[in-house]
Amino acid sequence: MEENKKLNIEETINNYSGYIYTIIKNLSNNKLSNEDIEEIISDAFFILWKKQERIQDKSKISAYLAGIVKNLLKQKQRKIKFDDDICEYENILACNENINEILERQQETQIIEKSLQKMKEEDREIFKKFYYAGKKVKQIAEELNITEFKVKTKLHRIRKKLRKNLCEGGYEHGN
Repeated sequence: MEENKKLNIEETINNYSGYIYTIIKNLSNNKLSNEDIEEIISDAFFILWKKQERIQDKSKISAYLAGIVKNLLKQKQRKIKFDDDICEYENILACNENINEILERQQETQIIEKSLQKMKEEDREIFKKFYYAGKKVKQIAEELNITEFKVKTKLHRIRKKLRKNLCEGGYEHGN
């Protein structure tokens, strides 16, 4: 890199693909599909290519790639955690002996999902960050570059809409 300042991306891909694959397999506990792994590998090389001017020493490419891969894995695992949380919820319901209660919960969940789909993208994102990812209002506000008051207001309005839709669907809830 010091000679011509450009990264030979083909050579880098050939030299480090196996290395990245091993990192992903070890850190993901084999919970990712082959498509997810391929996506992370290609994203890692794309990010490396975009930020190649930051690498002063070729011997540090492996460390730089490892850092990129770890960050991409965290992002992917956050997305997957949302799906896992829903599966966990369904497993808890499946253990319940009362079939009517299970059906009722599934119907409530469907009403909530349909309601969320009709909302603006920002509202859905705030709802998911707060309720599914467990993030605090302050953190959501910082991530979305909006005020904490706006996050609180939107959460209040979202809950109000969901409550209304649940009531219309025959379900009455407190808060």
